[in-house]
Amino acid sequence: MRTGVVYTETVIYSPPVAFTSDAPYQTAIVSLEGGSRPVRVSCRIQGERVVIGDRVEEVEPRGGVPFFRKV
Repeated sequence: MRTGVVYTETVIYSPPVAFTSDAPYQTAIVSLEGGSRPVRVSCRIQGERVVIGDRVEEVEPRGGVPFFRKV
């Protein structure tokens, strides 16, 4: 399971038609830990809201989209 730190985040209130039932939802860019060079991934946040600098861990992806939650 991957872990990292929230680099930036936003809440989506007006989503594309395919995601209207999910709104509002939070997305983030997460800087992953480990490795020799920085890697960032775009993801959805599950559960509690996060802010920049929060530690997060990956949970099971859905529909090919990575989901992270606050640690």
